[in-house]
Amino acid sequence: MTRNDVVGVGRLAFDAVHGLTGVVEAMHGTIARRPVPVGRLSDTRTRGITRLVYTTIRAVTRLAGAGVDAALALMAPLPGEPASSPRREAVLAAINGVIGDHLAATGNPLSIPTRLHGAPGGRVVVLVHGLCMSHLQWRRNGHDHGAALAGEGWNPVYAHYNSGRRISHNGRELAERLEALPASEIVIIGHSMGGLVARSACHHARLAGQRWLGRVSKLVFLGTPHHGAPLERIGNALDRVLEMSPYVAPLVQIAGNRSAGIADLRFGNLVDADWAGRDRRHRDDLRTPVPLPAGIACYAIAATRGCGPGDLAGRLVGDGLVPVASALGHHRDPRFALGFPPAHQRVVHGRDHFDLLDAPEVYQQLSCWLR
Repeated sequence: MTRNDVVGVGRLAFDAVHGLTGVVEAMHGTIARRPVPVGRLSDTRTRGITRLVYTTIRAVTRLAGAGVDAALALMAPLPGEPASSPRREAVLAAINGVIGDHLAATGNPLSIPTRLHGAPGGRVVVLVHGLCMSHLQWRRNGHDHGAALAGEGWNPVYAHYNSGRRISHNGRELAERLEALPASEIVIIGHSMGGLVARSACHHARLAGQRWLGRVSKLVFLGTPHHGAPLERIGNALDRVLEMSPYVAPLVQIAGNRSAGIADLRFGNLVDADWAGRDRRHRDDLRTPVPLPAGIACYAIAATRGCGPGDLAGRLVGDGLVPVASALGHHRDPRFALGFPPAHQRVVHGRDHFDLLDAPEVYQQLSCWLR
């Protein structure tokens, strides 16, 4: 564990105590009053000595946190402190996916900065990972699409970013990193949320007039929820139902406080206008239509647990996280339908969302499309 890890975990612990104090106070305030009908908001503020106690707890927590930060800042690096490891990167990636927006907003050193890993030059394939994952997790069961494509003349570069932040923020930062990328040709492969970040980056690059977009020849999406993921919509609906009870609502603050990045997966947000100034738990698809980037050949691969076309399991659950229709960009509203040409679509059967990272038929399709 590095010194930054110790500092970051310490800050999270104090943040958790501070947040939990607010939840407990809200429950205390609600219970102390007469019964409140379901669906009616209650005044959750405590009063008198009770309120003073909770205020004191929060103040002491803030002071203690600041004191620990100051003490740790004086520490020398831990003995034998390693730069990193695959296990550490996986844990950090998961934490960032769940609460990464909080980490970034509070300046927590556990927050992952947007960066590119690899030695670029010539024909570059940029691989953009999904939610709660890292650049190292493109390797699965001994296979790595990027490393395999290196044998076909492509130079792999792996994007690494805080997947708990807004997709539009990550897209903008990825675009800035790609602007400085030396390459004669660029192909981007995005897995899951990574495909949305790639689309957002292309959109920002077009608006900003960045030069790298003109070097992109192909864009490939692997299980990308172009129109959102049902699990996030179900979770959001459940939160709203639970909030109808004034006695349960404070607990929903804990369970429902998913990262902004996860919230963006509800409908597949790409730009700031999709979320700015809106209730974070809105139920309507309020996205700005963003077409596939013009002049770039775009491809989509969807996975399904079903054994064949029309299989009921495949229609109901898709790859377990993303429906086939969402992964292929299909939509009833023509403003949002992405219109991948039939030859640029592929559905792999008997596979789940993460099998897209190492299934032989997926790599064979990638190799074919990237020739």
